Amino acid sequence: MKKINIPVHFYALAAMLFWGMSFIWTTRLLAHFQPVTIIFIRLLISSAFLFILMVVSGHHERIHREDIWLFVGSAVFNPFLYFLGENFGVKFTSATVASVIIATIPVFSPVIAWFTFREKISRLNIFGIFVSFTGVAIMLGTRDLSLSGEGKGVLSLFGAVFSSLIFSVFLRKLTLRYSPLTIIAWQNIIGALLFLPVFLIFERNRLGTTHLTSDIVSSFLFLSILASSVAFVFFARTVKEIGISKANIYSNLIPVFTAVFSYLLLSEPFTIQKIAGITIVIGGVYLSERNKAERKTH
Repeated sequence: MKKINIPVHFYALAAMLFWGMSFIWTTRLLAHFQPVTIIFIRLLISSAFLFILMVVSGHHERIHREDIWLFVGSAVFNPFLYFLGENFGVKFTSATVASVIIATIPVFSPVIAWFTFREKISRLNIFGIFVSFTGVAIMLGTRDLSLSGEGKGVLSLFGAVFSSLIFSVFLRKLTLRYSPLTIIAWQNIIGALLFLPVFLIFERNRLGTTHLTSDIVSSFLFLSILASSVAFVFFARTVKEIGISKANIYSNLIPVFTAVFSYLLLSEPFTIQKIAGITIVIGGVYLSERNKAERKTH
């Protein structure tokens, strides 16, 4: 009987829980701040936490000059473009809908792999994409079969999905030379620098009108330390232990965590239509991930 590696599964579940909860923390902060302000502060706190962790642990890696463009390129797509799409998506949709669309990232991974590395796309993966889109359409549909007024948010979220896919190309190259801690720390600080002029031009004047509360401070800390830092380290550990295909299957749990806690903490409606949409999207993601896992074993 194969021994179950409990620590690795704990890391995976914790990462998905933190990422699922990130949509709730972001929703809470959007009631007080603009999207760019949230991202900028989130990245500053995360960067400070990760660099302190590097100093305390004695983990220092020299960045080679020829790799600087890889770090900058990765930061442009994630966190800069990815977080823009995600946060504006959460602003115009619900936390649950946002998490479901973001959870389709593994479905589209083979598409970007075909364009960049000429990896084959299977019929099952194409079917998984179709199933996932059907689930999203069901979640956004109304009784008269027209779309609800969340189109702007959905487009933003799919922009985040696309940014994440391009980022994965840069990440694949960086992981060959650097540890996840180094990559995440530097991409977050570069991302913060990219957001700085946007923040100063468009949202700086609105920051002083908000009074800090314990809920705001805790949401920023949870979002920065747990979602932007710890979750990435945990997920990297999971990938190292059980591989990317099996690790990505856990992403199916992100919208489940978000839907449950949105209902409990945000009083977000948990309708039959939303449950059906979530189930179909997760099914589409599972079909694609199952296909990739099977190819890994052959």
